[in-house]
Amino acid sequence: MAVATTEFSVRETEIPGLLVFDITSITDERGWFQEKFHRAKLVAAGLPESFEVVQTSVSYNRRAGVTRGFHAEPWDKYISVVSGRVFCAYLDLRRGSFGRVVTVEIDANRAVFLPRGVANSFQTLADDTYYLYSVNRHWSADEYDEYVFVNLADPQVGVRWPIPLDEAVLSERDRNHAGLADARPFEVPA
Repeated sequence: MAVATTEFSVRETEIPGLLVFDITSITDERGWFQEKFHRAKLVAAGLPESFEVVQTSVSYNRRAGVTRGFHAEPWDKYISVVSGRVFCAYLDLRRGSFGRVVTVEIDANRAVFLPRGVANSFQTLADDTYYLYSVNRHWSADEYDEYVFVNLADPQVGVRWPIPLDEAVLSERDRNHAGLADARPFEVPA
């Protein structure tokens, strides 16, 4: 008898290294089961073999319309959603592909691999959304100066948010980031 198992399939995007994974789940009358991160299966599907998780964090978002970002950080990130739906906008801030934007909706059956230097932002589309992300470098307040931020409403970036930003829930910090024209390219170590 064959046993059902989670499967991962990948598609590349217009941003080099930004990968979108579709993930199956096993469902029956009890609910569902899914491997959120299975290193061997993900690497076989296209995840960079060098990606080694050292920290996993959860962002709980109480209601639809919570919007966070754009933040480019000095690590790679694997992003998934445990419950809810999220509209994600990614902005490449690396030299050579600076300014490219990709948007994707993720839910329990879709995940994203985000390479360092690509700014992450998201907007929740459902109440009680649990956004899960694993990184290959520990968060540190001492490295905050290495981050690159861009304003979510910058017309040069041109993201069409499902919930208009004037109706969304944003931190003051995210609301007041400078525009893309003032962002320095993210330096990715060789």
